[in-house]
Amino acid sequence: MKKFDDQLVSGSILRSVWKLTWPAATLNLVNGIHGLVDHILIGHYLASPDNAANAAIGVAWQVFLVIVVFIASLFHGMNVLIARYAGKQDRVSMSRAAFESFLSAVIILVFFLAPVGYFIAPYLLDLVRAHEDVRLLALPYLRLLFVCGAPLFLMFMFTGAFQASGDPKTPLFLGILTTILNVCISVVLITGVGPFPAMGIMGAALGTVLAPAVSVAISMVLILRKKMILHPPEKFHLLPDLSVMKTVVRIGIPTGIQGVLLNIGGVLLFRFLGSLGEELSASAQAAYTICYAQLFSIITWTCFGLRSAAGTIMGQNIGAGDPHRGIRGVQVAASFGAVWALLIGTLFWFFPADLLAVFGAVDGTIVEVGVSLLRFLSFSGIVLAITLALTGGLQGAGETKMPMYIAFLTQIVLLLGICGFLDWRGQLTPDRVWMAIFISHLGRLILTLLVFRTDKWAHRKIELGS
Repeated sequence: MKKFDDQLVSGSILRSVWKLTWPAATLNLVNGIHGLVDHILIGHYLASPDNAANAAIGVAWQVFLVIVVFIASLFHGMNVLIARYAGKQDRVSMSRAAFESFLSAVIILVFFLAPVGYFIAPYLLDLVRAHEDVRLLALPYLRLLFVCGAPLFLMFMFTGAFQASGDPKTPLFLGILTTILNVCISVVLITGVGPFPAMGIMGAALGTVLAPAVSVAISMVLILRKKMILHPPEKFHLLPDLSVMKTVVRIGIPTGIQGVLLNIGGVLLFRFLGSLGEELSASAQAAYTICYAQLFSIITWTCFGLRSAAGTIMGQNIGAGDPHRGIRGVQVAASFGAVWALLIGTLFWFFPADLLAVFGAVDGTIVEVGVSLLRFLSFSGIVLAITLALTGGLQGAGETKMPMYIAFLTQIVLLLGICGFLDWRGQLTPDRVWMAIFISHLGRLILTLLVFRTDKWAHRKIELGS
């Protein structure tokens, strides 16, 4: 049986933040590696002048996230409760929150999302105006994600639950295992090794959904054998306890809406890029996929880990009765994120063409628009890193509505408003889309910082339903 970590709520703040941050940030960075490998392999083995195969994966994954990220909001509500009760060292309540969330997620993913997602997949691709070559490759990939994607999201759930309980190292181990399996499956099935046929994009999809199943099984065994801070429930049942889920949903739904808004912004950006004309649209979509969804993920995945760490620090210190210590921890996490984003942004600014070449994008329009995007992202990364850490602090305290409102104002009203206005005027170009992205990131930071400075959000009372 693992003990609660008292060092997260006492002693050096720098040590507390670092203890959570390096495993969480490393885990998210590791999780992003398989996507990079998939795009690199696809870019070389399914090469085309406009990198349609890379665009297909990017479009399908963006659409998939819009639908499923709402379900992941259950996980955030669970994480807030687990962190608070971990701060109080109440093992029974935190384990209860985890089990009820797991049960609800399984029911939704298997019995609702899989069948509905399979049938609506073509209409979702129509929404983003995917080029016909891109659509042909994206449809089977997207359908497989919907039908078989439950292990992927249950892996996210266990990762968040372990981190919120104060155990960031077990998720890191499981994440490394999942990534190794994912890369191995992708290499074998994308390229065709030995008796296995070359499956191209479908090989990448199978790697994405099969690899997490092993880690999910290990997580369940560890909990059932009481090797973790989280324990199995005192009584097992097949239907979720609505008194618990009411609290989980109340906290998590705004986070889910925020995630949906952010991903809707991404989907509609693909739509705007798809309207740039026959010669430019596929190249612009592929550049966005490679630069924003993959290379920029070196910053974003790491800073999502920082957001998770900030949320855990905030929640556990509130549970321990010291919210001001949690606030200082969030500020330290934001500093870590800014430094990391500055380092990676330097590479984006000085070596953009070399980074694009790794994905097989070596000539043509895609290089021109990709270099431009990476240079915008070299500044956006610093802004977004600070924003995510502050957002993690707000959400860790249970303040999930204000980040939702901020996401709506910046990612829907501001970002899409700028692109829509320029499209209406016939003045939309890739560079102007990239500028709109940067403006939306800057606006999100300013509004988040204004909310964070009030500190009223750090005193919210949250209790588990009886």
